[in-house]
Amino acid sequence: MKLFDKNPFGQYLIIKRMLIRYLGALTHRRYRGFNELNIEGSEHIKNLPDTNVLFVSNHQTYFADVVAMFHVFNASLHGRIDSIKNVGYLWQPKLNIYFIAAKETMKAGLLPRILAYAGSVSIERTWREAGKDVQRQVKMSDISNIGTALDDGWVVTFPQGTTTPFKPLRKGTAHIIKKYKPVVVPIVIDGFRRSFDKKGLLIKKKGILQSMVIKAPLEIDYENDSMEEIIEQLEYAIEQHPSFLKVLSPEEIEEQEALNKQREW
Repeated sequence: MKLFDKNPFGQYLIIKRMLIRYLGALTHRRYRGFNELNIEGSEHIKNLPDTNVLFVSNHQTYFADVVAMFHVFNASLHGRIDSIKNVGYLWQPKLNIYFIAAKETMKAGLLPRILAYAGSVSIERTWREAGKDVQRQVKMSDISNIGTALDDGWVVTFPQGTTTPFKPLRKGTAHIIKKYKPVVVPIVIDGFRRSFDKKGLLIKKKGILQSMVIKAPLEIDYENDSMEEIIEQLEYAIEQHPSFLKVLSPEEIEEQEALNKQREW
C-alpha cells in the first residue's frame, strides 16, 4: 500500500487504517470485558472472496452491531475462530469493509462522522427522515455507490432499516442482490439492545452476553428468484420472519411488542 492510496470513495487508506486501529482498541472491552460476545460460525469468513460479499443482518443499535462485526471479521481473517481475544488482529485490518447507513445518522455528530470515514456507504432513506415518515424515490447514485463498495470489498447491510425487531425487510436489498449478484452471508445478532443505548455508543448495562451467529452463504438463484422470494429467504436467514415470533416466550413477545410501538429516532 502506497502512503497516499485512496479507496474508490476518495478516502485515504492510511487514515482509515489508523481510525480502525484506534476505534478497535477503544471498543474492544465492550465485547470482551464489560460484556462478552459469543461468536458462532466465523469459520465461514476465511473462505469468502475478497470482494462482492454482502452481509445481511438484523439490527439492534446504530453502531455497536457493525463495530462488533469489524472485530469479528478481522479476528477471523487472522485465524481467530469464534474469538476476538487479543486485539492485535487490528494492526493490519481489512480496509475494504463497508456498511450501509442512513446519511442523516452518519452526519449527527463528530463520532458518527469518524465512523463514516472508517467505512460507511451513506444513503438517503426513502421511508423516514428526521423522525418522520416520508415517501420518495430511491436515488440511483446510492445504488451505484453500494455497487462500487461491493466491487471493492465487503458490505454490511441491515435490510429492515430500523432497530425495531420483526419489521419487514426493504425490497432495495433484494434489488441489490439481483443486480450485483454478491455472495450473501446472513448474520443473526442478539444482546446488543440490552447492552447499549439505541445509538450503540453508551454502555447501558454490564454483564450482558451478546451473541453473533454467522451463517453459511445463501444459495440464491439470481436470475429466477423473484424479489419476494429473496426477501422471504433473507427474513428466515436472519430470523426476522413473523413465524419466529411464535417461538418466543411470553416475556420476549411483550418486549418485542413494546419495542414495535417505539418511534424511530
